[in-house]
Amino acid sequence: MKKIFLLSLFSLFFCCSQSKADLVVKVKVKGLKKGTIYLKKAKDSTIINVDSVQISGEGTVELNSKLDSPEIFYLQLNKNSNQDDYITFFADKGEVAINTTLKEFTIDAKITGSKQQDVLEDYLKLMSRINDRHLELIKDDLEAKRDNDSLRLEANRETFNSLLKTKYLQSVNFALQHKDSGVAPYLALTEIADAQIKWLDTINNSLTPEVKASKYGKELEVFIRERKSTDLNQIKD
Repeated sequence: MKKIFLLSLFSLFFCCSQSKADLVVKVKVKGLKKGTIYLKKAKDSTIINVDSVQISGEGTVELNSKLDSPEIFYLQLNKNSNQDDYITFFADKGEVAINTTLKEFTIDAKITGSKQQDVLEDYLKLMSRINDRHLELIKDDLEAKRDNDSLRLEANRETFNSLLKTKYLQSVNFALQHKDSGVAPYLALTEIADAQIKWLDTINNSLTPEVKASKYGKELEVFIRERKSTDLNQIKD
């Protein structure tokens, strides 16, 4: 009886120690026979490994991580070659499924299970037209420089400034509409960090308490404080 009790206690301890992590990423790569997948994130301005798994066959593999609040993660595929491929995704606590292919690891990625990722993808769709127009402007600018066409260059500069303002305004509006998402402060930090401080302040002041206490919410608060201090010093100089 004593042995049975000890065995049951051990089994209970084992099960508890094997409880799921804050973040569980289930990955399937069609066409991949052999390679290593790494789960990574940014820490102190560097990218660190969080988990990794070796793949042999096309089955689904699982990677895990601790997660205090929504955060950007990177999925890296090492195909035992000189080329590494990455998938960027915005993780929530819980389970995230990523299905993709070996041929187009990044482009074919389908990410499900994260509300934060859904919000980020909505933003990227919103920005796609602006980004396409930006690429057109770059191409036209190169041709104008080649042709020494100063009028086209000036027109392109005006169009670019207008396009940049549109991007900032749409980004701010998007962040305000998603003030309850960790994506809002993330966009302020990565997409419009050089925008007027009043716009960043507007986003920061609109965030819900939960988002303010998140990783990117805290970083935005610090960034705005440092921006204001730098701007004040420049005025004094």
